[in-house]
Amino acid sequence: CLSKMATVGNRVARQAFLKAKTVQNSTQANFGSFNNSPKGFKMLGLIAGTTAVVGGIGTYIAVKGAVNASTELMLHPPKYPWWHRGWFTEIDKKSARRGYMVYKQVCSACHSLNRVRFREMIGIIFTEEEAKAEAAEYQIIDGYDENNMPIKRPGKLFDAIPSPYDNQIQAENANNGVAPPDLSYVVLGREGGEDYIFSLLTGYHEPPAGVKLPEGVHYNPYFPGGLIAMAQALYDEIIEYEDGTPATQSQLAKDVTTFLTWAGEPYYDSKKALEFKAYILLGMLFVGSYYFYRRTWSSLKHKLVVPNYSKPKKDVLRAKRPGKPKGAPRS
Repeated sequence: CLSKMATVGNRVARQAFLKAKTVQNSTQANFGSFNNSPKGFKMLGLIAGTTAVVGGIGTYIAVKGAVNASTELMLHPPKYPWWHRGWFTEIDKKSARRGYMVYKQVCSACHSLNRVRFREMIGIIFTEEEAKAEAAEYQIIDGYDENNMPIKRPGKLFDAIPSPYDNQIQAENANNGVAPPDLSYVVLGREGGEDYIFSLLTGYHEPPAGVKLPEGVHYNPYFPGGLIAMAQALYDEIIEYEDGTPATQSQLAKDVTTFLTWAGEPYYDSKKALEFKAYILLGMLFVGSYYFYRRTWSSLKHKLVVPNYSKPKKDVLRAKRPGKPKGAPRS
């Protein structure tokens, strides 16, 4: 009985496999008919596919342009050749140090950097001793007394660069009800990044004809809408660099933008070095994978494998003669 059931199961499985093979052959025949179709039909399919791809790219560009154009009157900044954007370059440490001087002497009167700590400046902007001395120049709020007045102490390496105001309310009252933004991630958080910050700092002009400025508002075409409450902060020779670099307006803007780029990513150089190592490793893995792919499949992909679907021979079931089992004692 078991042998008969096995035979029937083999027949059913063989019939199912032959049906699946028939469907596969019909599918291959359909593709073969496409390959054997006239050249005009192939050209029509090629044109349709190209049109779909170009249309998708055009739709993406149109949607992205519509989003960017929704910022009313705004002049988009040009692209500048920043040194740290190269493949094998890092943050310009001298420029970042000068940029910190610009921030400290100009920008820190209104803006904070409460995401940047003094210890992160070691090796980039200051030495360890210079960083300790710089931190000690700031007064850090270290709690409040019984009269709710802030208790301050000299800064240390683990402290962040404090705000010039003791709290949010004080910052709003000193700036017509709007607190100045923190500059820790201003480069990362603005469209255009460094180009936008540099253009904004150097882009103050007289308003065009027909544009009336409210009191306390200035005109800058790079700011969305063109009207900005922040006055022009950088002028030629407004500060004096310790290394003797001419402190022109463009130089001041370049240096403080470089510093703010580093402030948004204090580990910019180490991250870039890690990315470079990862690209080298991925390149080596790609070359090795391609070599083993060619070595393994080049000899097999061109061989024609013809399966044998001939029917197997039927099993002949024969009855055994009744007799004594093997090993039985003879009579």
